[in-house]
Amino acid sequence: MNTDVTRSHYLEAIVPALKKRLKIENDFAVPRLKKIVINMGVSIPQDRKAREKVLENILPQFSAIAGQKAQITLAKKSIAAFKLREGDPLGVTVTLRGRKMWTFLQKLLLVALPKVKDFRGVSRTAFDGQGNYSLGLREQIIFPEVDYDKIESIRSLQINIVTTAKTNEAAFALLALLGMPFAKEISRKKSN
Repeated sequence: MNTDVTRSHYLEAIVPALKKRLKIENDFAVPRLKKIVINMGVSIPQDRKAREKVLENILPQFSAIAGQKAQITLAKKSIAAFKLREGDPLGVTVTLRGRKMWTFLQKLLLVALPKVKDFRGVSRTAFDGQGNYSLGLREQIIFPEVDYDKIESIRSLQINIVTTAKTNEAAFALLALLGMPFAKEISRKKSN
């Protein structure tokens, strides 16, 4: 696994490798990371005051994980079936670009993912058809910044890696060269 997940490593080693693998001549056409969006939703408790209290607990730890201040996401419209009103808090989100994006990616690949119990790699099928990759993590406690004594419950979070790649294959090549630990493909036998 690659232990150097930095912008300089991307420019010096990964760009030439991608140009060769994808048969691209122009450096500017080589896929690159655009941003990483991290979010965590809070579905329960159902009433607004209790959800706000939960978000007060989540916000500092989420900001510590991301290395940047997180924003609270609000409901855009009311949904009676979910006891949700427009403007109610739903979760937290943060968008990382530049140096903070590279720092978070390095922490994710080298520190957090190896701490996942029974880790066999991330899914190869979580691409959206436009070169972006989505990763769901079941526990926020795999990040070293989370203080176990200050969390009231374990929560999942979603990480979306947005690239400039136009295809899933190009995005896969980029992430694989960056060191994303993809699961091994399992050959499926056809039953007669």
